[in-house]
Amino acid sequence: MIHSFAQPDRVMVGARGVVGSRLFLLQVREGRRLVVMKVEKQQLAAVAEWIGAVLDDLGRPGHLPDDLTLESEYEPDFVVGEITLALHAAEGSVEMTLGGVEDGDGATVQLTREWAGALAIAITRLVEAGRAPCPLCGGPLDPRGHDCPRTNGHRAPVR
Repeated sequence: MIHSFAQPDRVMVGARGVVGSRLFLLQVREGRRLVVMKVEKQQLAAVAEWIGAVLDDLGRPGHLPDDLTLESEYEPDFVVGEITLALHAAEGSVEMTLGGVEDGDGATVQLTREWAGALAIAITRLVEAGRAPCPLCGGPLDPRGHDCPRTNGHRAPVR
């Protein structure tokens, strides 16, 4: 099922679980309709980076929504495979299309510049709250150890 949100009331992002094995979720609510999507951390980071880069083209946003925390426990409606972002400078909005891994699943969300800016900030905070990156390869450091591919077997793993 393809969900369309022309004027979402809330867009929420968060993670469930412990650092290193978190489940990242994106929720969109419009009226009584709520869609919960499972996304990857790297997908969210790319969305935040893109929004941050194009936000200047949209002009200065007004008051940013400050509560983007996830609603109560819900199971994901679908797993996101592909994310497409489009800037609509004339309308001052961003269109986010989230395609599901399964055929027929997806969502299209129109974000005002306020929601886009707030979402980018919330995603950045969420991603930065995770594991620190390896100084050599950029992969996440795990408390149990990290076999860095950049060492090519010549050094002990970073721990």
